[in-house]
Amino acid sequence: MKIGRIETFILGTGSSKDLLFCRVETEDGLHGWGEAYVTHGKEKVVAQCIAAMAPHVIGRSAFNIRHTGQVMFEDFAIKRGSPELMAAWSAIEIASWDILGKRAGLPVYNLIGGASRERVRVYANGWSRGSTIEEGVERGLKVKAMGFTAAKFDPFPGPWRSFVDRRDEDFAIDYVRAMRQALGSDFELLIEAHRRFAPAHAIRIGHRLAEFGIDWYEEPCLSENIDLVAEVRRAVPIPIVTGEAIYSKEAFFECLAKRAADILNPDICVIGGITAMLDIAAMAQPQAVVMSPHNFNSTLVGLAATVHVSAVIPNFRITEYFVNFEDLCREIATASLTMQDGWIDLPTTPGLGIDIDVEKLRAHPHQEATHRGFRQYWEEYPRKGYTPLL
Repeated sequence: MKIGRIETFILGTGSSKDLLFCRVETEDGLHGWGEAYVTHGKEKVVAQCIAAMAPHVIGRSAFNIRHTGQVMFEDFAIKRGSPELMAAWSAIEIASWDILGKRAGLPVYNLIGGASRERVRVYANGWSRGSTIEEGVERGLKVKAMGFTAAKFDPFPGPWRSFVDRRDEDFAIDYVRAMRQALGSDFELLIEAHRRFAPAHAIRIGHRLAEFGIDWYEEPCLSENIDLVAEVRRAVPIPIVTGEAIYSKEAFFECLAKRAADILNPDICVIGGITAMLDIAAMAQPQAVVMSPHNFNSTLVGLAATVHVSAVIPNFRITEYFVNFEDLCREIATASLTMQDGWIDLPTTPGLGIDIDVEKLRAHPHQEATHRGFRQYWEEYPRKGYTPLL
């Protein structure tokens, strides 16, 4: 079952970023879908990386997933990892598993260990940006009305810098307080910090957040210097999450060895796909660390791959669902997973359980990134007359 063709598609979303899908087809016509993690303005960079990989993958057996992945890292990349490289391979790897499931006539989770649960819990993201606390709370109430019982948001305004203005900090605390009051004590609040703080700020803020019973504090510090995250974990009485900006198994090993996190949130579309997620979960389990996979991807392919692994690993907690991509993904899908009341039932169809109408996908072309107004030097902290806004 040799791979015969690899094609990429960038879906224009008109939202926070576009989405990059990869269709892998075997010589006998069987196809599978994968997805690569991208950020705004970098979609074509990763698509070009997939195109550069493709000649080295075409002609290989779709069964030899681990070996092909090792070749891509050791021979293609000369043992130099990068998020773009890993995202490109993740898309091909996920599509290969979709093919294998279809050939076997089984859902992917039954090929990688079998189900450990009958459904997978998800939390909402992609809903929270607004200019005021009141607007954020209004959107949070809509998320709860959709059936979700957990949601993640970043309450911190201002630039992503190691220093945080005290006005920004106070704004964030007021925002979280308002969300807790509006959504109730039984709703899980997952606080995202996007790697922006030095430990002193992260620790002080963590202690202020603790009174609101939040369920986790995500990436308070830069994960490239994992000692910073570990310092915060030792000092803050809230579960610490890290992993979305870590791409290699070696880096996850270091994170676990230094006891830097209570929860890991790797993204299946950037760490190397399904096999890598299984490996990371296996490393985390004996360290009593749980998995809550990141999924800043579609509610179609990336979500499906995440759900299949989440169904299998014993140390799974919850995964991410981007509500702002939901309608468009439903429009282009000919088969997809269904989310209801914050849960996704395991698919029973072969492969990932999803498929895409290529013509409908092409009807939403990629739009080149426009100037996003990155800050000029005169807009940096400290700034006279500054007013916090999300």
